[in-house]
Amino acid sequence: MWVVKIGGSLAKDRLLADWLRQLSDLGGGRVVIVPGGGCYTEEARHSQQVWQFDDVAAHNMAVLGMGQFAFMLHGLCPDLVLAADEYELERAVRSGRVGLWMPLQLLRREADELTNWDVTSDSLALWLANRLNAERAILVKSCPVPLATPAATEWDVLAADGIVDRRFPTLAAAAPYPIHLLERTDVVRLRELLIGESVA
Repeated sequence: MWVVKIGGSLAKDRLLADWLRQLSDLGGGRVVIVPGGGCYTEEARHSQQVWQFDDVAAHNMAVLGMGQFAFMLHGLCPDLVLAADEYELERAVRSGRVGLWMPLQLLRREADELTNWDVTSDSLALWLANRLNAERAILVKSCPVPLATPAATEWDVLAADGIVDRRFPTLAAAAPYPIHLLERTDVVRLRELLIGESVA
């Protein structure tokens, strides 16, 4: 199983439809999509800065933002199977479909290791990949990506540059699967990975 995180920053990008088409056409029985938060989550961050409410509330707002983007992705590509947890995702993949995570299982009543801004949908994608025993993780970014398949020692630099979140290097260092960073224009690279033309 592969986990593919689609950055919420692609929400207004015309290329988003191409990404969903490739994943739907070639990822059946293999791919789970993690929605980013994008503008939906940024509103949670801004509201917390204005009103100074706690991180649990901000985290829950951000998770609901990911949920909104998931609904948008499903609206654009109804063949994707909305799934609330890893069991439903596994069932979707076993049926030959592409799962789309609706991450409401991440809503929290109390603070834990996930309920702070060091953790974004980047790290949540790895959190899910670990629970699914994924074979590969792919993050699709709208920003320039200097390294497509970073080494374990390079994640700290990418986090410092804001390309991934601050928790990501710790999770990536422990990941037993390859992690790829793809730019918004790298749809062909995704296709190559999915059809096995390249597994580097």
